[in-house]
Amino acid sequence: MRHNKKGLKLGRTKSHRAALLSNMAYSLLLHKEIRTTHAKAKELRRYTERLITYGKKDSTHGRRLAFKFLRRKEGVKILFDEVAPLYKERQGGYTRIIKLGNRKNDNAPVVLIQLVDAVNIDKKKKDNKKDKKITKE
Repeated sequence: MRHNKKGLKLGRTKSHRAALLSNMAYSLLLHKEIRTTHAKAKELRRYTERLITYGKKDSTHGRRLAFKFLRRKEGVKILFDEVAPLYKERQGGYTRIIKLGNRKNDNAPVVLIQLVDAVNIDKKKKDNKKDKKITKE
């Protein structure tokens, strides 16, 4: 019986699942939104919200815990320098899952998982970069 067993297995071994979620969390922090299946997004939400909570505390211990999961220095840097400061006042709910429909080949439900406040800020940065390129010419 599966009493008190948290998390979805996603049809993978423990090591494969850990690698998958680590890579997806890094991609989510880097791009601020990713497209994936609904089951993966629900599982990814648990880990990403925990990582952002570590980032809000901004301690050495929090950085070590984040690195233990992300396994990339760049990911930890993005988490602590860019993403976590956006959520200092927010008590939770850092991610949003938007249903997009079903995938054509296997009919799997596809969703867009995004960081709530970071999507608008990321777009503003891109617009500013475009404006700077235009003014230089």
